[in-house]
Amino acid sequence: MALSDQLAKLAARAKQAEENAAAAQQKARTDLESDVSAARASAEAQGEKLRDTAEAGKDKAAGHWNELQQSWNAHIAAVREDIDARQAKHDRAQAEREAEMAEDDAAYAIDYAYAAVEEAEYAVLDAELARMDSDALEASAAA
Repeated sequence: MALSDQLAKLAARAKQAEENAAAAQQKARTDLESDVSAARASAEAQGEKLRDTAEAGKDKAAGHWNELQQSWNAHIAAVREDIDARQAKHDRAQAEREAEMAEDDAAYAIDYAYAAVEEAEYAVLDAELARMDSDALEASAAA
């Protein structure tokens, strides 16, 4: 898949996440619980796919991407443990604090994803420039 196609896929997925978040405000609790469960399963599957991709290409990819993957996995595990622990509590004031913490986690995840998109754009453009340089050198060598 071309890098620009991957960016288009990313943009479409971000739009879908935005629409799902807006729709969540109007859903019944049971429907939202089902959506949360499905979103978690999807995120876990995507994380596993990313781990597999990183493992398969670890010799080709820069080491910092593998380190980032490990750091991201640890972060996700900690956030999920925290979410699971918070779901077990029922105190109203505690529930308010937990909602605020969950909103903070979501805001951080959005900021992180935004930075990842910025980095992806840079990487795609840099890859395209490197390909142009390679093609130009190949053409000049052939001439």
